[in-house]
Amino acid sequence: MMAGSTVGPTRDGDEPAKSETPSGAVSSGSAPSGTVPSGTASPGAGVAPSGAAAGYRPSRTLPFGAEFRRQAARRRTQLALGFMALLPLIILIAFQFGSEEEEPGRGEFGSLVSLATSGGLNFTLFSLFVSASFLLVVVVALFFGDTVASEASWGSLRYLLSIPVPRARLLAIKLLVALTYSALALLLLAGTALLIGTLRYGWSPLRSTVAAQLEPGAGLLRLLAVLGYLAVVLLVVAGLAFLLSVVTDAALGAVGGAVLLWILSSILDQITALGAIRSFLPTHYSAAWLGLLSTPVQADDIVRGTISAISYATLFWGLAFWRFTRKDIVS
Repeated sequence: MMAGSTVGPTRDGDEPAKSETPSGAVSSGSAPSGTVPSGTASPGAGVAPSGAAAGYRPSRTLPFGAEFRRQAARRRTQLALGFMALLPLIILIAFQFGSEEEEPGRGEFGSLVSLATSGGLNFTLFSLFVSASFLLVVVVALFFGDTVASEASWGSLRYLLSIPVPRARLLAIKLLVALTYSALALLLLAGTALLIGTLRYGWSPLRSTVAAQLEPGAGLLRLLAVLGYLAVVLLVVAGLAFLLSVVTDAALGAVGGAVLLWILSSILDQITALGAIRSFLPTHYSAAWLGLLSTPVQADDIVRGTISAISYATLFWGLAFWRFTRKDIVS
């Protein structure tokens, strides 16, 4: 090679060209061996030993607060929570304009209606009674059935995973956010009912058709226990809707499917010919919270219902994680 000559560009993958001085030394624009010129990235810079980008932490992707705010900005979340706060007011207005005479043949429901206006605790109990069998089921199914299916239908799911957010973490964060909003909806319903019921009817003992009246302090504790058991029972709906949300890309199908299967279980539970099979249905112990109002408390069915609900929810959530970590998101 002639002094002062330069080696021209080479093909990709070949050794980069160097310019030489007459003495054969590397030109002043190059750095000594083992060093990197200022402003030049070294080979492998920005890449962790595992192959991930430097600074990438899977546990820091999709924070809980970010997902919580995303869901809070959605119209369905605002409408669902708003209706939970509005329902006790609707019931109160209905009592104000309705007839106070009890119609014959209404059984336990009629008795609860007659007790609902005797105090704030009783008004809250009635609001939970009329909401537990269907309304709360729909709200919980909405929060859980719309988690993954809506992202898939919008086409945003693949972008979340390409951040990249690990699949198990994405599903766990969405599950926690849905649990938070479901609990918030239940507390909002009970809290609003207790507030406006107390303001309108006063702070009176809790009464029921299955036991003597309880003093307000003890009655409030029983009411909190009822809320806790309802939350546990609704975990079955949460697990089923969450599983369907992973399986299908249609949010309406996941929500509606969970509600329909819950109704089907309730219908089958009314068929006494099924015998002992009924005890394995997820809705068989859904009304066991009435045992919390008796004196003494009837806890046998409550324990069975709690075990049943947690077992079903764990099974459904486990299947959801198993399916999602193996699901083809691209196709």
